[in-house]
Amino acid sequence: MTEQIATHLPSRTFGSVSTAMVTPFHADGSIDIDSAIRVAVRLVDDGCDALVLNGTTGESPTTHQPEKDDLVRAVVDAVGDRAMVIGGAGSNDTAHAVRIAQGAERSGARGVLVVSPYYNRPSQEGVYRHIKAVADAVDVPVLLYDIPGRTGVAIGDDTLDRLAEHPRILGVKDATGNVPAGFERMARTGLEYYSGDDGLNFDWLAHGASGVVSVVGHVAAGAYAEMVREVDAGDLPGAREVAARMRPLVAAIMGGGQGAVMAKAAVYLQGLIESPAVRLPLVEASPAEVAVLAQTLREHALIPA
Repeated sequence: MTEQIATHLPSRTFGSVSTAMVTPFHADGSIDIDSAIRVAVRLVDDGCDALVLNGTTGESPTTHQPEKDDLVRAVVDAVGDRAMVIGGAGSNDTAHAVRIAQGAERSGARGVLVVSPYYNRPSQEGVYRHIKAVADAVDVPVLLYDIPGRTGVAIGDDTLDRLAEHPRILGVKDATGNVPAGFERMARTGLEYYSGDDGLNFDWLAHGASGVVSVVGHVAAGAYAEMVREVDAGDLPGAREVAARMRPLVAAIMGGGQGAVMAKAAVYLQGLIESPAVRLPLVEASPAEVAVLAQTLREHALIPA
């Protein structure tokens, strides 16, 4: 590694390596708290300093308020101060998003993730008021989530500038795919930026992002922590080597199948959860998808040969 040490590291309110965690279910579809605790503890042991619960990867559209709160409480109790627990507060009903965020805070989350309201395609004023209502309702830091490919509505530049003035809105998880625009927004607003696309983690970190919110982190948390350390030390070639090593895992989990489904299949293959069950409309990975995933995990020594 290079001897060059970065003189200024980005602020990291929401940690540097976060995994957007799956929500394990029993085979009958009920929530499996014991498996969730095993996954959370393993992730923190492997290098995560933050966890996002009840996000899209956690099947938030099909889990309900008591389940969300139970999951947050259990994981907070399990990981303690070793990692920041961030509760997802996504809904296209603003009042519902507020209730989810408040429930996460009551249950011990130290931050909330707020996605722009999806499907009903509000105006930019509606996006602003929705997110502001959630931020106004809690006393913990807020991480915005901009993923127009899923929501159907982007957070516009003017809207982001207005939201950046809110004292609790401190960062953005960016999954727009528009990395150059994100660099400019990061510089303009002063918000912390987090990569929301595993294929672009190195790109974001090399240009000053605070960290990553990963799905592939279910099996690569240690590698992404290594990537962050390399970038912090100014060793971009070393970080680039980590990124190259991770490409087959990114392809296996995020390429062919649905990320939440494939991440759940991966931790099932590792023996961390008792069932790969998902809730409709998601369906479990096909045998062919599992076979490809298992081969990739074996090649990376992540499951036994």
